[in-house]
Amino acid sequence: MKIREMQDEIIRLKKEKDFCILAHSYMSPDILEIADICGDSFKLSEEAVKVKNNNLLMCGVRFMAECAKLLSPDKNVYISNTDAGCPMAEQIDASVIENFKKENPDYTVVAYVNTTAELKAVSDVCVTSSSAEKVVSQLDSDNILFIPDKNLGSYIAKKLPQKNIRLLDGCCPIHNSVTEDEAILAKKNHPSALFLVHPECRPEVVSHADYVGATSGIINFVRNSSATEFIIGTENSIRDYLMLEYPEKEFYMLSEKLNCTDMRKTSLSDIYMFLKSGKSNEITLSEDLATKANKPIEQMILLNK
Repeated sequence: MKIREMQDEIIRLKKEKDFCILAHSYMSPDILEIADICGDSFKLSEEAVKVKNNNLLMCGVRFMAECAKLLSPDKNVYISNTDAGCPMAEQIDASVIENFKKENPDYTVVAYVNTTAELKAVSDVCVTSSSAEKVVSQLDSDNILFIPDKNLGSYIAKKLPQKNIRLLDGCCPIHNSVTEDEAILAKKNHPSALFLVHPECRPEVVSHADYVGATSGIINFVRNSSATEFIIGTENSIRDYLMLEYPEKEFYMLSEKLNCTDMRKTSLSDIYMFLKSGKSNEITLSEDLATKANKPIEQMILLNK
């Protein structure tokens, strides 16, 4: 079956079976074209609350589907590829945080939204990469444990020196793989280009950036900028997306290593086969886990208003 035929069939099936398709910005263009909602991980969950569909299909990784389920508990949430996980979200065990809290009761645990439901359940507040500075700045406690991403945590620590922010040795292995030498070389090769980078990159890479922000922030920066050349320091699918959206501008890769294999696991065929076969890739969370994991998300929403 050709791509266009498969897309048409997916569109027919999602309407027939009352599905809303959520696609992270890192998905391939053929998936983004048939999605109902596209964007960063938390935006997908927020927007999914507003739709009337009873069924949500997440094209991304598991923690995103879990987050959608937490915000839309009365909806059926499915993931298009059950093998699509996230090393950063899964690299810290909840028991580590529970033990830390017992030994350090004066600390507030701040969890990046890119975490499992189990980690959220033992945290005090969640943050996104775009809301982290605002949320952490409003916390009553000055003692913060930021999990799991040491790079985003380091970036926020520099922004908020009045806070005592402790970090664990966690990171996005994809963003963390980029070196300062690669950043310097990219800027040398493209001297007229603005360097836009995600704060999940190493601090020494971020230090060379003209703009630091989440995926949506990078896209918005390009949209509103009069500049015509950019080095994109996040997952390379965003560069591909920007090339399609703004063909009059030039976009360069920071590194060929910025390719998330877990995001690449989801294919248009996965979506088609799921909708056609009706196989259950449903996300289920116990009532107790969902209640505990939802509290830090609610706190984030409150502080980010």
